[in-house]
Amino acid sequence: MVSPDARGGTGGTDGTHGSSVSGAGPVVVLIGPPGAGKTTIGEALAGRLGVAFHDTDAAVEADRGRTISDIFVVEGEPAFRALERAEVARAVAEERGVVALGGGAPMDPQTQSVLAGVDVVFLDVGIADAAKRVGFDASRPLLAINPRAAWTKLMNERRPTYEAVATHRVDTAGRGVEDVVDEVAGLLGEREQ
Repeated sequence: MVSPDARGGTGGTDGTHGSSVSGAGPVVVLIGPPGAGKTTIGEALAGRLGVAFHDTDAAVEADRGRTISDIFVVEGEPAFRALERAEVARAVAEERGVVALGGGAPMDPQTQSVLAGVDVVFLDVGIADAAKRVGFDASRPLLAINPRAAWTKLMNERRPTYEAVATHRVDTAGRGVEDVVDEVAGLLGEREQ
């Protein structure tokens, strides 16, 4: 796991949204479907802001010593969702940088509560761009059968939740990494380092 960074967040301190300047919570949490660019954008944004990057899916994989796909097969989806829920809660409480969540994490009501009061950016994307980025291979268990139809169905189901928990929405379709990072940093009120 990536170690927390000592830098405080850039959001508000009024308790409504955003990490407090005192350093509680991540600078931002990135959510969205597979192919939205959460990891790529997250790593670049963390570099820009001079903070750590933390991917909750990668943390679950490292903790269990197997891929998410293997966790689904061996332990089942409910077991994975419990691991995911615990890791998201830990990350939001302890990580101080940019945190990226797996696509299904925001669907959990407990996770939604954990995200209240945190700057959350929904990285939106259409299926054409998502397909180019992730290739819809077998590493994504919920997209294993008829990946395009499965992705579209998941996105239609998840979009209202993504929009409800997000403080900001950024469309990544057809855009370069730096362009998206510029927009997200601007939304967060990027400070001079």
